[in-house]
Amino acid sequence: MKEPLADGERRGRKASKETRRQQLIEATIDSLAKRGYSETTMADVADGAGLSRGIVNFHFESKEKLLVATLQYMADEYSAHWRAALEKAGDDPARQLAALVAADFDRAICNKRKLAAWCAFWGEAKSRPTYQMLCGANDEAYQQVFIDLCRRLKEDGGYDFDAFSTALGLSAMLEGLWLRLMMGTENATRESARHAASDYLASAFPRHFKREAPPARKVD
Repeated sequence: MKEPLADGERRGRKASKETRRQQLIEATIDSLAKRGYSETTMADVADGAGLSRGIVNFHFESKEKLLVATLQYMADEYSAHWRAALEKAGDDPARQLAALVAADFDRAICNKRKLAAWCAFWGEAKSRPTYQMLCGANDEAYQQVFIDLCRRLKEDGGYDFDAFSTALGLSAMLEGLWLRLMMGTENATRESARHAASDYLASAFPRHFKREAPPARKVD
């Protein structure tokens, strides 16, 4: 008869399981960035994580479940990131909006590896309702924060614009800058993208934001 597991051993096994799941998710992000959505296989993920293919099947059973878990992880990570930036900014709406924009270009979130993985999922979202559902609630909450902040700044500064349209334009610009960074167009960098977003804030809310000097550009 086997002896019951001690609490420490149970925690060790649980930690090992969570660690392996995280290894597989990170390896999936790597594969999506390197190979794209359709070319990523369970075998690629196992090899990338340095684990057996049986372990991948044990934890996720199928490629679709692995991809859903990876998208969920990325969506949760992004949500936690912007919410933390918002909380740290305090109660001032201008500081909050500036913090959200800066957070979008933080290296932890905005890097070639994760941008490529996001684009791989975006390419599949239209035909996969599960992907839309996973990101939909977070996207709606994120957009509503932008709308509320634009409305508060409009009231405080006496601006003549529609808060919803301004917030939508800002969100669309941020998404477009991410795409440019992923594609490497026009020598785009995180610094130049963040500056472009900050310039938008200065244009839309001149009583709350000042224009910054543009970052130095690379000379060929």
